Amino acid sequence: MATTAKPISESQEGSAQFPWSGIAWFGALLVICYAPVLYRLVLQWATDQDMGHGFFVPVIAAWIIWQRREKLLAVPIKPNYWGLVLVIWGMIQMLLGSIGAELFLARTAFLISLIGVILVVCGTAMVRALAFPLFLLLFMFPIPAIIYAQITLPLQLFASTVASSALNAIGVPVLQTGNILELPNGQQLSVVEACSGIRSLLSLSFLSLVYAWFFDKKVWMRPVLLILTVPIAILANAARVTVTGLIAASYPKAAEGFFHTLEGWVLFLVAMLMLVACHSAMNWGYRVTHRPKQEAQGSD
Repeated sequence: MATTAKPISESQEGSAQFPWSGIAWFGALLVICYAPVLYRLVLQWATDQDMGHGFFVPVIAAWIIWQRREKLLAVPIKPNYWGLVLVIWGMIQMLLGSIGAELFLARTAFLISLIGVILVVCGTAMVRALAFPLFLLLFMFPIPAIIYAQITLPLQLFASTVASSALNAIGVPVLQTGNILELPNGQQLSVVEACSGIRSLLSLSFLSLVYAWFFDKKVWMRPVLLILTVPIAILANAARVTVTGLIAASYPKAAEGFFHTLEGWVLFLVAMLMLVACHSAMNWGYRVTHRPKQEAQGSD
């Protein structure tokens, strides 16, 4: 009786050689060791409006890894025990950050230890293959308080100045005092930290990288779009303050509560559309500039 052997695909062979047990053990230990830090981080995602996008970061990073699973299974497994140095470094950093109440140090220590675990179990090639989703995980962590304070005040003043100039230009007299706008009906519009634009800047930066990953294969496009999110988010926030001032000058109650929140979502969508438009324009310019070279190569 003749038998036929079915060929084993590369993905099946790679899956069989993949160190699933090592990843499971190390992963479980990592989560247990960092459980208090991760718990407080998730709690901040739920309570801090600036960090609402944090819930989506690990999910999207995991989705990207799942999409690339066949390529990842084909990566040669060569454990690099220098990763233990990163694991220990991360643990020490977490302890120092927890003792000194420096949340950013304690939280980013988790990512350092995670990279160390991947290095120990799978090797340097796997760390390189996972570089992008690992980089995305940085958006899980809130900006350090010192940097946050340095960024928000200039953004508040810029949004206030742009809104004041725009409102005066369209015929709505405004008196600006720092980040407070005095409207003609006696209303005061205060551009507080929540209106600084840092929230839309963080969310838009994360979305720009995800968008570039799914819709453009050119690696250089990711940092370019990331850089473009800074002026786009700042201008969109200044436009939001301007629109709020315009509404508050005529309908004060409409500039608060639900309508104010809705206005923020609409302008965030506009900012995202601006990013997509910039991406389309750059792709058009790229095709135009590279077409002569392609045609020259074709004629040869």
